Amino acid sequence: MEIKFCPVCAASLTHRADEQEASKFRLACPEGHWTHWDNPLPVLAALVEVEGQILLARNAAWPEKTFALITGFMERGETPEQGIARELKEETNLDADQVSLIGVYEFIKKNEVILAYHVKASGNIQLSPELLEYRLISPEKLRPWRAGTGYAMADWMRSQGLEPVFADWASG
Repeated sequence: MEIKFCPVCAASLTHRADEQEASKFRLACPEGHWTHWDNPLPVLAALVEVEGQILLARNAAWPEKTFALITGFMERGETPEQGIARELKEETNLDADQVSLIGVYEFIKKNEVILAYHVKASGNIQLSPELLEYRLISPEKLRPWRAGTGYAMADWMRSQGLEPVFADWASG
């Protein structure tokens, strides 16, 4: 979403040098009412383990054979752990039985910060319309990719004594 107008006075925003760091430019109200900081958005990611297998899913917007972790955004009033459990339920119908932090990862390309969790889950998989298909993969057969959630997968694999072999993209 491109922001063009001040939410206070509706004036057209202009690019202005940051007062603290002149090399950075920010969209700002010419009257000084508001500045668009364009801070990174926190994204939740789940490396989901179901009965010893890892669940990877394909988003409806992605090409065939492109599978990745379950991801989503936090909602107001919830912790990251509650958010990932909710996203998991909404997208797969699985229940989060155990949730543990893998790590925090940058995803500069999309201006996001990823909070990645290992989630042991149970239940019957039923995908939301957002997801087209899924795969259950043995942990040793995972092939992480060299971006955000792929690095989380690689770190989790190392924590399990597995040496990751990277793929070009999330084609599980």
